[in-house]
Amino acid sequence: MDVVIVDTGCANLASVGFAFDRLGVSKTITQEPEIICAAPRVILPGVGAAPYAMQKLRERNLVDVLQNLTQPVMGICLGMQLLFENSEEGSLEGDVEGLGMIDGNVVDLDTGDLPSPHMGWNTLENLADDPLLAGITSGDHAYFVHSYAVPLSKYTLASSEHGSAFSAIIRKNNIYGCQFHPERSGKTGARILENFLKVSS
Repeated sequence: MDVVIVDTGCANLASVGFAFDRLGVSKTITQEPEIICAAPRVILPGVGAAPYAMQKLRERNLVDVLQNLTQPVMGICLGMQLLFENSEEGSLEGDVEGLGMIDGNVVDLDTGDLPSPHMGWNTLENLADDPLLAGITSGDHAYFVHSYAVPLSKYTLASSEHGSAFSAIIRKNNIYGCQFHPERSGKTGARILENFLKVSS
């Protein structure tokens, strides 16, 4: 087993799993805490809305499990947003509390005159030197689908822009995140997943 994909109850697990199949990687999809804790690397995928996603994580008793992981962890799309302290996505009922594994908040993406959600291919701009970005250059394309985003911060490895700039790839210690879908981002996404499999814990 090279990687565990967390069954969050709100993710396209098949497409994420297939991305690792294409890399020839042994993967396990599970919601079992014991398996997740023993994994060499963990993927936290997610699609949909933050309030529902956090509810599913609580129902599956995965919040504490995820918060205490010390191995490399990568959040994908909504999964990346859940790594942060709060999200504006539940603003009608108040901000949604996230996992708090990275300090910062998720905000409604200011798209200006551009369509929302931000959907489709967009370019990456590298802002830091990190092993996760090996072989990735500014101008490489990734596939996005989102309405909320993480502002640029000291944890931003690469940014993108759709009306305003936002964090496309982040890292804090052993915690990584991609706002885009690497499993749908062709060679760029495959290289990032390959790099994640090589990073040290």
